[in-house]
Amino acid sequence: MPGGATAGAKASAVSGASTIYRVRRVLAIRSFRRLWGVTYLCSVADWLTILGLTGMVTKLTQNYMAQNFAFTGVLLTGILPGLLFAPVGGILADRFDRRKVMFFADLARCGLLLSIAFVGSGLWLYIANFLASASAIMWIPAKDAAVPNLLRRPDQVETANQLGMVMTYGFAVITAGGLYGIITYIGPTLHISPALLGPLGFARVVVIIISLLYLASALIVITRIPELSLRDVHGTDAAKAAEAKPTKADKKAAKAEKAASGEKPGLRGMIGDAARFIRTTPLVRGLLIGAFGAFAAGGAVIGSAKPYSSSLLAGDSAFGWLVVAVFAGLATGMAGAPKLARRLPHDRLFGAAIVVAGLALLLVALSPHLAISLVTVAVVGACAGAAFLTGVTIIGSQVDDSIRGRVNAMYQSMMKLVVFGSTAVVPLLIGLVRPQDVNVWGNVIRIDGTRPVMLAGGLLAALLGVIAYRQMDSRRTEPILADLRNAIRRRPRRVNGLLIALEGTTATDTATQASRLAEWLRDGPRTVVLAADPALDDKRLATLVSGASLSGARAQALAAAAVRADIVERDIQPALDAGAIVVMERFVDSPLAHLSAVAGLDAEELEGLADWATGRLRPDVTVLLDAEPGHEPPGTRTADQHWRVQHLLAEMAAADPDRYVVVDAEGTDDEVAARVRTAVRAVFAGRRGGLVPPEPVLATVDRTPEADSK
Repeated sequence: MPGGATAGAKASAVSGASTIYRVRRVLAIRSFRRLWGVTYLCSVADWLTILGLTGMVTKLTQNYMAQNFAFTGVLLTGILPGLLFAPVGGILADRFDRRKVMFFADLARCGLLLSIAFVGSGLWLYIANFLASASAIMWIPAKDAAVPNLLRRPDQVETANQLGMVMTYGFAVITAGGLYGIITYIGPTLHISPALLGPLGFARVVVIIISLLYLASALIVITRIPELSLRDVHGTDAAKAAEAKPTKADKKAAKAEKAASGEKPGLRGMIGDAARFIRTTPLVRGLLIGAFGAFAAGGAVIGSAKPYSSSLLAGDSAFGWLVVAVFAGLATGMAGAPKLARRLPHDRLFGAAIVVAGLALLLVALSPHLAISLVTVAVVGACAGAAFLTGVTIIGSQVDDSIRGRVNAMYQSMMKLVVFGSTAVVPLLIGLVRPQDVNVWGNVIRIDGTRPVMLAGGLLAALLGVIAYRQMDSRRTEPILADLRNAIRRRPRRVNGLLIALEGTTATDTATQASRLAEWLRDGPRTVVLAADPALDDKRLATLVSGASLSGARAQALAAAAVRADIVERDIQPALDAGAIVVMERFVDSPLAHLSAVAGLDAEELEGLADWATGRLRPDVTVLLDAEPGHEPPGTRTADQHWRVQHLLAEMAAADPDRYVVVDAEGTDDEVAARVRTAVRAVFAGRRGGLVPPEPVLATVDRTPEADSK
């Protein structure tokens, strides 16, 4: 429908604007902006190191075999320190001043790279690269652990991580490749004699530039970003978040953390504390389990990518297209993860992304054609990007500052260890299967070792994703399908709260029954919050309308929407995020029907205004009080308006029977209250048992949307 398309376009525009707004808010923080610049310098230097040292090795040796292994040797000596020293980097980040750790690590990298340029030995190149990479292992956990302390709010961690990944794997890669191309192109273009720069030529220039980039990073860190030394800036907020779901294991881990921070244990003690924290904290334990499955699947894809492209019988360009598809998917997943996180909790999003990535990898393994492979590989990349960004965000926002560095180091070292190990083993597994061509529906498919390897990787990722989801899930009373449905419908997420709205034509009836329902629900296990219709908040609304001299129906509708938006942001959404049950009278439907029927305003415009004011928040259950006109004689204007409003509300209920329950509002207040309780109990008995207090059935619900429509 055109109206639906317009609404979708508006929603997309608002979503895009909010993304730009979040990015601007994070970049407005001076200390983070400077750290972002430092990340750029170091990332450019890191990528240039791979290119520059590979080129230098080929000049330092005349052996053809050694030249062929130049890239592998540089890559291997750059990865090995991450496998050996990652825990040490995490301990340094948690034990010492992170700014000083980063400063000395940058100085070490600068000196080591500079020595390569002047020593001119192939052996020393590999040794120095190994030591420089070990220094980077000390730098990365300190930087990652310090980022949350530079931000104003914990909810900015995700955007900050997103910006960091864009810089590291986007701008820095392009800059490094372009800079290397320019430097190596200058000599032949200007006909500069090789003897002018010595036997190493412009390869030495590249390495000197790399060392200067690390030196610039060190100077900026020590002189311009003193905030890197801050600790536990958002400790109070983290404590509040932890209180939402305390367990015995969490309390035990918290005691261990306090002991660790107070007694300053040695190396072995800090490693033991980190291991105990991971073992006793389901969130972090599930995170590492899921990450293991995701990284193993990623290694399977990397190791089998080239032979898999050949098995598709699509020519030499197939490999290039698959690489483009997976990186396009990664970028899409990292860009879309924050939007999904506004509708799906991070702990659920992480596990779900890994499961979907595993299932998509199964389709990649079974794909008979390049077109299908490109789509499924892009899905794998998108889910992997979303999972990686979500994992880093969980560590930055939900792990205590005193142990964040060690958890970050464990996460990073696991990624390198598992990806490196699986990439090395996969070619051996592929060689165990002899390639065979199979004819399926007239299409020739080559079955080789890549197919079973990818099938095993997909199954492993899906299985560990399910385990991680069950370990991390904080919303066991809320079905995952409801969250996924809200995400697809672009509705905001809620942690564990429930919203019950009472709608009707008479404000007195909805106020009375909302109060009685809230009082009854307070006997149950949940915190209950009673919220009033913004239009009935006479003091604020009257002040707003009279102060601005608003007399038109549209102006008053806008004023009521402003008050409604304030109540949602100030009262309703925080209560829902804290896991409370919110009872709201005349949330959206009754005011919308009243303004449409009485004031003659366009219903679609009003619905769009309500969506904007409430952030598309909708009740879990809407109780519609069905009552006939009061004492007004039939045919009067008041009675006609009542019937029009009631008719519109009945149409809304009939259009969405899963969310509405219609209750006969005729009779005394006690009788109606009994019917409302019975209706609410019947709804939640099937959906979320145990959330409402037990009570014998006193009355039955007299109407349903289906019966009302008949």
